[in-house]
Amino acid sequence: MPTVSVCIVTYNSANDIEACLNAVLMQTCPVQQIIVIDNASADDIAERITPYRNQVHFIANKVNNGFAGGQNQAIRQTRSDYVLVLNPDVTLSPDYLSETIAFMERHPKVGSATGKLVLADHPGIMDSAGIGMKRNRQGYDLAAGEPAADWMESKEVFGVSGAAAVYRSAMIRHIEFEGQFFDEQFFAYKEDVDVAWRARKLGWTSYYVATALATHHRGWKKGRRGSMPLFVRRHSYQNRFFTLIKNETFGLHSFLTIPLILVSEAVKLGYIVLREPGLLACWPFIMKSLPSMLRKRKWIINKARLSNSHNR
Repeated sequence: MPTVSVCIVTYNSANDIEACLNAVLMQTCPVQQIIVIDNASADDIAERITPYRNQVHFIANKVNNGFAGGQNQAIRQTRSDYVLVLNPDVTLSPDYLSETIAFMERHPKVGSATGKLVLADHPGIMDSAGIGMKRNRQGYDLAAGEPAADWMESKEVFGVSGAAAVYRSAMIRHIEFEGQFFDEQFFAYKEDVDVAWRARKLGWTSYYVATALATHHRGWKKGRRGSMPLFVRRHSYQNRFFTLIKNETFGLHSFLTIPLILVSEAVKLGYIVLREPGLLACWPFIMKSLPSMLRKRKWIINKARLSNSHNR
């Protein structure tokens, strides 16, 4: 039997963690480890974890090092064949792991898989079937808002959402940069898009497995941008640029893509100047991070060339 570990990062997630852990403990696929990293929560998460102390390895950070940093910290604790990166506000069906891992075992080049994530308050509506990528290189939740009945067949997708992502450990080791699977400069948001893009460039594929079901309880609703905290919008905006700098390929095939990206970003910048000027505060950090992002881009390009030469 392949082994699997579950990695959960919490931040003021006390109201969600018990249902999340109970669902993990009910998995028909044996779980080798459950690791919970708390990012300096102000709630009673530690007390909520206490009844699970014999089944959960709990680490309480004194500072919040973000989703990316917390997940990397958890992943380093694992020694399993697969890792499930799980949000505390996701509740898995009992067969979630067995279905996704069985599929991945049959397809060794699949480095990541996700199941059918539906909205907790509208279980007939999809939350995500993975990550899609538009021609302007904008990542988005595939199938979001669509009837779940329309997503009954498994299919290849651009990537998987970090809400309930099963990653092959061999892929994690292959694509991590200087010990980081998730780029910790992202802190939070779009780090799963970055991983998906990097993995594809390095020869791995991602799949949506329709027979694996989970429900997602979101703190803010899609389509209601005003309900998203400014902190979230800033990270989402700046991390969009980081994914482009690191992963976009320039060449003849990008003749139409680059103009689409430029137009899209110009329109977005105009909107931000008029409606959300607070987002502009992230530009100094973007510029400061540029040398680091270019160094990572160079590493990805060289790694991809090496992988392609080995596959010939």
